[in-house]
Amino acid sequence: MNNVLHNMIEWITRFAYLNLLWIGFTLAGGVLFGFFPATVAMFAVIRGWIRNGPVSPLFPSFFGYYKKEFWKSNRMGFSIFFALFLLVLDIRYFQLKMDELISGAHILLFSFTLFFLFILFYLFPVYVHYQLGVAGVMKQALLIMIIHPLHTLAILIGLGSFFYIMFLFPALAVFFGGSTSAFVTMWISLNAFDRLQRKQAR
Repeated sequence: MNNVLHNMIEWITRFAYLNLLWIGFTLAGGVLFGFFPATVAMFAVIRGWIRNGPVSPLFPSFFGYYKKEFWKSNRMGFSIFFALFLLVLDIRYFQLKMDELISGAHILLFSFTLFFLFILFYLFPVYVHYQLGVAGVMKQALLIMIIHPLHTLAILIGLGSFFYIMFLFPALAVFFGGSTSAFVTMWISLNAFDRLQRKQAR
């Protein structure tokens, strides 16, 4: 019983520490330049936990990923920001010009926006799991999202449930908001990656 309690406290501490590292290094990069490398580092650490357990010291692992992936992750980040910016402009344009002739196009654009957001679920898991360039990461994330809709739904439900808990207890976000969300997304994504690998091996 004491051993189980000790393990629980250790894992809670790890998740809280990882979340604080994520927040700290995001701020250290001025948010704009810190968010993507910090998030990549967080997902990489969590992938290691799921695959191998917490075998490496947390801070050196996190900081190593942060430095290594700083420029590449920011290139991906600015590509995403640009795509989202174009989507927001298009949505705003259709809102201003809405009439019967373009209402169908507005619905289509909204559907495409949801489609794009679902791809984002897999972006960081794909980034840290596969050795791909920025374009390759986006293509692979799209492929996974299309092939595994149930995993996408599971991520949506898992994150939605956790965000509801954080809504009820906002203080949890400071210590567990990013790390727990990343764990849910990474765990489900790895299941999808393993299934895809088994299919390709047949």
